[in-house]
Amino acid sequence: MAFPSYYSPLQKLGSLMLSASAYLVLAFLILPILVVIPLSFNAEPFFSFTPGMLALEPDAYSLKWYQEIIEDDKWLLAIKNSFIIGFFATLIATTLGTLAAIGLSNPNMPAQRWIMAVLLSPMIVPLIITAAGMFFFYTQFNLAGSYLGVIIAHAALGTPFVIITVNAALAGFDYSLVHASLGLGAKPGYTFFKVIMPLIRPGVISGALFAFVTSFDEVVVVLFLAGPEQRTIPRQMFSGLREQINPTILAVATLLVIVSALLLLTLEYLRARSERIRLGTQ
Repeated sequence: MAFPSYYSPLQKLGSLMLSASAYLVLAFLILPILVVIPLSFNAEPFFSFTPGMLALEPDAYSLKWYQEIIEDDKWLLAIKNSFIIGFFATLIATTLGTLAAIGLSNPNMPAQRWIMAVLLSPMIVPLIITAAGMFFFYTQFNLAGSYLGVIIAHAALGTPFVIITVNAALAGFDYSLVHASLGLGAKPGYTFFKVIMPLIRPGVISGALFAFVTSFDEVVVVLFLAGPEQRTIPRQMFSGLREQINPTILAVATLLVIVSALLLLTLEYLRARSERIRLGTQ
């Protein structure tokens, strides 16, 4: 590691200790997740490393748990439901969250802090309380046990993430561009899609990805609101842990880790792109 020439020995030691602590925290967070990946290739129906796996014997590894995912109708239904519910919940959350963030960014908006606190409350209130409240509320409209009920519930959970990311993208937004567009005779809708949206698009996409991940990984609300036909991947994994433990769950978890890693890389790319756009407009 290269240090500036003006660093004293104590400063160099402090920098090394800070870097070491960062790597330790990273290992603390990542290792429990990564250990799932090799276990998903276990040829035996165990949740632990067998002697053959530790000795790297080829016969100790197998792809049969991944094959079971394809052959099991329950897993296929759960995968289909997760993507369908996640897609529509993300669409609703992104639309509502973007509009809310743009409205809250207006300096003439009254009670901005109070409205923001209410909109972000699904992130703060314990999820079990939110799920119970949604169940009793949605039951009045016969939405419990339906796709529409689960989609709306997941959209409500994902909207705060969209608001935060879009609000961050709007922090450096130059509203003189909007005034100029309107002053030249452009309609509000045209101004929104041609002036505002291109500049905040990275924040919108980042919020949409967060909303999708929130829906894709959520299990508590699904336990309250979903029926047998709306079972998602986390719900199926929860049932598998209770009814019949086998490494198929680990295989699904590995696939989820890969999907999450791809989404994180996408988010980092969008964050860097948004930063470049922000610096370029200054």
